[in-house]
Amino acid sequence: MADGAQIARISFELDGRQVEAFETETIFEVAQREGIAIPHLCHSGAPGYRPDGNCRTCMVEIDGERTLAASCIRRPTEGMVVSTTSSRADQARRMVFELLVADQPPRSQSPEPQSRFWQMAELAGQTGSRLPRLRSMPADTSHPAMRVNLEACINCTLCVRACRDVQVNDVIGMARRGHDAKVVFDFDDPMGQSTCVACGECVQACPTGALIEVSVLDDAGVRAHYPDISVDTLCPYCGVGCQTRVHVKDNRIIAIDGRDGPANENRLCVKGRFGFDYITHPGRLTKPLVRRDGIGKDPAMEIAPGEVGTYFREASWEEALDRAAQGFGAIRQELGGGGLAGFGSAKGSNEEAYLFQKLVRVAFGTNNVDHCTRLCHASSVAALMEGVGSGAVSAPFTAVNDADLIMIIGARPNVNHPVAATFFKQAAKRGARLVLLDPRGNEMSRYAWRTLRFTPGRDVAMLNAMIHTIIEEGLVDSQYVQAMADGYDDLRESVKPYAPEKMAQVCGIDAETLREVARAYATAERSIIFWGMGVSQHTHGTDNARCLIALSLLTGQIGRPGTGLHPLRGQNNVQGASDAGLIPMVYPDYRSVVDGEIRSQMTEFWGAELDPETGLTVVEIMQAILAGQITGLYVMGENPAMSDPDQNHTRQALASLRHLVVQDLFLTETAWHADVVLPASAKAEKWGTFTNTNRQVQLARPAVALPGDARQDLWIVQEIGKRLGLGWSYGHPREVFAEMAQVMPSLDNITWERLEREDSVTYPCAAPDAPGSEIVFGNRFPTATGRARMVPVELVPPAELPDEDYPYILTTGRILEHWHTGAMTRRAELLDAIEPEATVAMSGADIVGLGLATGEEVAVRTRRGEIVLRVREDPQVPRGVIFIPFCFAEAAANFLTNPQLDPDGKIPEFKFCAAAVAPVNS
Repeated sequence: MADGAQIARISFELDGRQVEAFETETIFEVAQREGIAIPHLCHSGAPGYRPDGNCRTCMVEIDGERTLAASCIRRPTEGMVVSTTSSRADQARRMVFELLVADQPPRSQSPEPQSRFWQMAELAGQTGSRLPRLRSMPADTSHPAMRVNLEACINCTLCVRACRDVQVNDVIGMARRGHDAKVVFDFDDPMGQSTCVACGECVQACPTGALIEVSVLDDAGVRAHYPDISVDTLCPYCGVGCQTRVHVKDNRIIAIDGRDGPANENRLCVKGRFGFDYITHPGRLTKPLVRRDGIGKDPAMEIAPGEVGTYFREASWEEALDRAAQGFGAIRQELGGGGLAGFGSAKGSNEEAYLFQKLVRVAFGTNNVDHCTRLCHASSVAALMEGVGSGAVSAPFTAVNDADLIMIIGARPNVNHPVAATFFKQAAKRGARLVLLDPRGNEMSRYAWRTLRFTPGRDVAMLNAMIHTIIEEGLVDSQYVQAMADGYDDLRESVKPYAPEKMAQVCGIDAETLREVARAYATAERSIIFWGMGVSQHTHGTDNARCLIALSLLTGQIGRPGTGLHPLRGQNNVQGASDAGLIPMVYPDYRSVVDGEIRSQMTEFWGAELDPETGLTVVEIMQAILAGQITGLYVMGENPAMSDPDQNHTRQALASLRHLVVQDLFLTETAWHADVVLPASAKAEKWGTFTNTNRQVQLARPAVALPGDARQDLWIVQEIGKRLGLGWSYGHPREVFAEMAQVMPSLDNITWERLEREDSVTYPCAAPDAPGSEIVFGNRFPTATGRARMVPVELVPPAELPDEDYPYILTTGRILEHWHTGAMTRRAELLDAIEPEATVAMSGADIVGLGLATGEEVAVRTRRGEIVLRVREDPQVPRGVIFIPFCFAEAAANFLTNPQLDPDGKIPEFKFCAAAVAPVNS
């Protein structure tokens, strides 16, 4: 239907009353709206589920028609007369339920005695059966998170649609025929041995409990745990920002479902659904700790769970907070604000990020405040600020619904942003061209139109070749460039040497493929680019992003539905924390700390003199600690002893600090070196707003109480502020949010009360009742001139190349089951059961070439350190490359990585360094 066309309305009779319906609605949908309950099993009203009409429990009678109709797939017509309660419809439904009940386990032994199946059977008035039971099937207990009991299965195919259509994982299908028909995983494998990624969509969809979470079952496989309360909140993991419903019994989370949020439409991944029990891990901090007198710090120290009392003693909150503040105050008095620094957290709320950076700037007297954006997308933000005047995405990832071509470079959404990946896969299935650019293989390649596995570290050569093609072949959107962008002439000249025929040898992609992809991107009606840390975590990461921005501006592929630039954000609130000012060179909303007028405004607003100099970044702070310039550090919710590059130097720096305060959920590797440890709050225990990768500001609510004597992060920061002379008296996060809104135009027309009503509002938002702008930069850019800027770049090699001693390229990243440094997911029982051990992934050819066997222990060595872990064959890893996830403390990949920085984004080169691999006994 054309944009703006009116959907026709029709009138018909439903159970004796005249009702009105849109022509696109089904009888079932109209009945629901009218409050008429129709039994149903195979139908789901959730987004992405097509109605199938195969269970025949929603049958209705239509006057003049010989047969009954399935209401979930039948649309009404003008004047139609429908009865949902006729004797024919009632008898047909009862017969269907009697047939289904016959093969069900007795209700008391059913996996879910309160399932939708039994509720619908009650509604239909048929919970028993006169018929004999024809099948008996053993339960499948092979998966640690989910139980499969096909005795309770009714072959409604909801799980098939959940897996194939919604999550697009293609694991679940139907096999055999007639009475032998059954649900299978892959080739009828046990679930735990199949390619299932444990998203749990099938569990949420199943109407009988044939697929169900292990966490709610007793030893007999029957559901025994039902929630006392269910709370609507948010997932604590990646930047997708999935809305969740958390089910709680006796102050413990027992299960999590997805909600119909704008970013997830009910979907979750394995972490969001099953990674919840870290908050009750035995290692959870519940009392403040202070370092014992006379106990020194060693960079190589490791503290086992049973050894905590050797290094720390429990303290009252009064003593711990006094010690924390007094240590900072003494250093400030002696060295000034430059002797102090703070690391905030993208895992915390917007309010926590804002208050933390305010504490560092106002109480410490320095701009030495940073967070994990420095280690993920700092180079992307630097390029975006330079090019388009904003560090946020120009369109949400759901814009792929309107895209004709989707380019994903340096990102593995199926691993790092699994729910976002479902939208990409759905778009590819409907016909959008998906282009993947990544040195490693990618499971999404089976949905791709083209996959470009280019030479690691040669992004600029490949992208400049595409820009060259677009200019040379006259594919530039000249009208757009003339109206909206500067720098075209310089860009045209700079890319002349980068013909695809010359760059093919450099980037490893043949010239014709480079040209083909460039043409397709430029000529598509709507093209959109997504990128991840495979682009940003290089010494040339800012240059990589500059090329992507130039591609978009050259072709006018920005500012319209289905177009744009989107760096997929890694942590759940890295966008919001950055917006809130947790960055050393800018105040909230990216206003420069060295701009005198801006600084004067903030000085007046906060009532304190502010540091006029740009602060140091994460890696620079570590260097300053080793140089003796910084002696005090406050770390809230970050774990630099795992996340920073060149861990030997990082841990040496942490151990050399005169005063280190760590505020966290666990005694992390960073906290081993602390003087004071403050037990903090998890996301499931707090109120707060969080901003996801789509610029959607969303509200999180507390589902469970804090354990022991742990406290809210905002309260802790405020108490330290009070002891450093600040008269803070915030009573609730909403008060901090209200203050933020006064200095953050991005929050205009977004209030706490509105978020309580709506759960999610996208910024920028033009009015209190406006929905927010998903697509930005349609008419102008937020720059002084309103125009964007294309910045030419030259080819710069990685900072460290392989040689005879270090012949492999080491790259690092995340894996599906674990997140960031593993501080949370390694303490989630089910996630750690699925992926429990550190491995190095290599190609089969390289494993054979080294005389190794899969599963063998190897030593991986770089110029900075050595770790030991097991080798795993991975067909996605090319020859000459090794991949190590950085979440395993027992084999921390960042002991190996290169701390060399991108000159603009100040981000380390995590994605490329030279390495050697050898058997442990060699």
